[in-house]
Amino acid sequence: MPSLRTALLQSSGRPGSVPGNLAVLDAAAGRAAAAGAGLLVCPEMFLTGYAIGDDVARLAEPADGASARAVAAIASRHGIAVAYGYPERDGERVFNAAQLVAPDGTRLADYRKTHLFGPFEREHFSAGDRPVVQAELGGLRLGLLICYDVEFPENVRAHALAGTDLLLVPTAQMHPFEFVAESVVPVRAFENQMYVAYVNRTGQEGAFEFVGLSSLAGPDGTTRARAGRGEELVLGEADPALLTASRAANPYLLDRRPGLYTSLG
Repeated sequence: MPSLRTALLQSSGRPGSVPGNLAVLDAAAGRAAAAGAGLLVCPEMFLTGYAIGDDVARLAEPADGASARAVAAIASRHGIAVAYGYPERDGERVFNAAQLVAPDGTRLADYRKTHLFGPFEREHFSAGDRPVVQAELGGLRLGLLICYDVEFPENVRAHALAGTDLLLVPTAQMHPFEFVAESVVPVRAFENQMYVAYVNRTGQEGAFEFVGLSSLAGPDGTTRARAGRGEELVLGEADPALLTASRAANPYLLDRRPGLYTSLG
């Protein structure tokens, strides 16, 4: 089975401008597809910007809204799958969400962030309640989490037990929490025997300073691709052969004793 070349778009786009962010995504999809990528992963809230205050409610759209259809057209035009963050409106509620679109424009998955970070998110979003959302792409089982979600080991372990091969994590990770990008993410990949694509915003946005450092971490605990601090498109390979070899060599999941962990509930 061939590797899935994965492009990580480290960018804050054009905060507050959905058309501007769609244009950035379109250009990045073209570059990624030309480089042989089958998947482009964008940051958290990429469609609208993150630090947009009350505009979260104004710019929120349904999962099948106009912007979702625009992203589907971009994916189809360039023949590349796209994962992107956006504010999802469902009736009176708004969720911090991420959507995965197939290369033909079909919506494969929609995930709502389950662990909200800080007063800004708790004020503007409802929390999702589905910990594991998955889809198949390129022979791999992909899963979705968003930013703070990956910092809870239970979340990633749930994906491991559900068979996730490549975990997509659109993020808006800020200073002074660089250690999450540098240390926590590779450990999550290793202890759960999966790839983790962690894709961040960058630069100053409102009161937040996003630190970049997007990465594709492998099941062997190594960082297969890493961005710096600025705007960047980086590519890495999610190789099924490495997954197979690493899972054979690392017995973490096989050696678990779930009966001992019931008190952790």
